[in-house]
Amino acid sequence: MTTTSETQQATSVLSLQQQFLTMFAQGFESGPFGPHYTEVFGWRVRGRVNVEALRLALADVVERHEALRTVVHLDNGGSQSVLPAGQPELLLVDLDEAPGAARDRRAEQLMIEAETRSFPVDELPLLRAVLGRFDEEDSVLVLCAHHSAADVWSIQVVLRDLAECYAARTAGNEPQLPAVTQYRDYVAAQQEEAAGPTVAASRAYWRETLRGARIMVAPVRRKENVTPATSYHRFVTETDLSAEVARLAKATRSSPFMVLLAAFTVFVNRRTQATDITVPTFAPGRQHRFQSTVGSFFNFVPLRVDLAGCRTFREVVARTRTACVGAFKHELPLLHVLAEAPELMASVGPDAVPTLFQAVQPPYLMQGKRIGDLEYTAIWRRVIPQPVGSDTPDGMIWSMHLSNTEVVGGLSFSRHLFDQAEVEEQVAGFLSVIGELVAAPDAAI
Repeated sequence: MTTTSETQQATSVLSLQQQFLTMFAQGFESGPFGPHYTEVFGWRVRGRVNVEALRLALADVVERHEALRTVVHLDNGGSQSVLPAGQPELLLVDLDEAPGAARDRRAEQLMIEAETRSFPVDELPLLRAVLGRFDEEDSVLVLCAHHSAADVWSIQVVLRDLAECYAARTAGNEPQLPAVTQYRDYVAAQQEEAAGPTVAASRAYWRETLRGARIMVAPVRRKENVTPATSYHRFVTETDLSAEVARLAKATRSSPFMVLLAAFTVFVNRRTQATDITVPTFAPGRQHRFQSTVGSFFNFVPLRVDLAGCRTFREVVARTRTACVGAFKHELPLLHVLAEAPELMASVGPDAVPTLFQAVQPPYLMQGKRIGDLEYTAIWRRVIPQPVGSDTPDGMIWSMHLSNTEVVGGLSFSRHLFDQAEVEEQVAGFLSVIGELVAAPDAAI
């Protein structure tokens, strides 16, 4: 344990992203600083795993990345303190499924089991690992971090560094990774740049773009005697639908995310008749020098699309593309945005909660990459529904993972606010709308 003076030297204010999370804080019992706000990712690992080398490598990663050993203090406006490195938990699980699809399903179940475990934010380090072993050459490695300390990008950074450290340890060497920028360096840079011209220009963009806008919400019916928690409904599109989305994206100089978001706005329009739709999404929040830094960087970015006057889906895609390009070019932490558009959240209340739409495409997504004597393949295809998963603030989040062959989606929702049947109906309706629109993008909508 550090001395008081050492802790004080390593104490800093919270980032704007962390300050935003404190708006939803419910102490350390629930919410974004509670024990069920986690980020979990898994990899199939080919090769014989040296457990002791893996333990050493996990400790190396915690030593390397301060965010994984940082305590957040919520009193007096919030602050955070970096503490000495400790040994992360490594849970070993024997898996006895035969080769084939059963192993894929069991690997995903192992990720769910890791995600549903309690993970108090004051139990450092904020990284855990599970190693499930089917046999000597086929394993599943699951990393779990508290989401207040690491986002989905960070988990990929952790795995990349872990693999390098493991390779060094199995060879009997100390890891020799390049120096890394720490999260508190990012906090300091964020403060220095807050009054600069780049932030000022982006704030002006949002002030004009969001004039009169209201964030998209979904009406809810609060259920009595249902414990607040987040459930996950998952789905997979047909192969031809994924290919049609990709073709239309290429033809319109857009991304598949833009096409899917455009279809989502049409879906919302048909359900609500709204034409001025502001859908929040997530953005990485990272400048180049912080791409290898672990921490909570992600930003909420409002994407405002006006469908008024659009005759075809191709026109909706064009407007969506313009909205996305402008928004991501002027990406800022949401607290900056809200300072310029204070009425943006006025639509949110006890009976109406935010709906978000995101495409999950993290960097460094290893697919059969060999580092040392192990080969790592990310488990991104999640298809098992979860009655309880990682907490999110009250609301609904649509997530799409894009591949060359299919779109794997998930809809996380507050189970005490939405019925499962309603969620399934929305997913079926959205998929039907996507199929209709991409098949005939020039037909009248």
